[in-house]
Amino acid sequence: MKRALQIAIAIAGAVPAIAGLGGMLLGSSLLGDASGSADLDSQFRFLSALSFAIGLVIWSTIRGIERKGKLLRLLTGILVLGGVARLPSIFSYDLPESPILVSLVVEIAVMPLLCLWQSRLASQTDNAAESAGDALT
Repeated sequence: MKRALQIAIAIAGAVPAIAGLGGMLLGSSLLGDASGSADLDSQFRFLSALSFAIGLVIWSTIRGIERKGKLLRLLTGILVLGGVARLPSIFSYDLPESPILVSLVVEIAVMPLLCLWQSRLASQTDNAAESAGDALT
């Protein structure tokens, strides 16, 4: 169960890391913006750097995942908030292109599920440690 969660966390962390790196390197042209707006490009690159950093921090939870619940919950909260902030755009415009839609699914569905999975693993790990301690006494 632990190894499967670590693999899932690695994949989930790749979404913001790769998207963020792409946005940092390509700016708003990553999404086909040809307006040449320096303000939009600058803001896009800044937010892409935050996305990249979030992906890196998600990856930092892989080792010792059973002990990283607080950090994973914080990251999940940040991503859910970002995903919820995207929803008005869907209602005002339309569904986003596939890469953005994948990010949205990770933000509002995948990360909360991974967070619950981590909590279950942590609980099982704690119970196993207690049982081992009881066996020694």
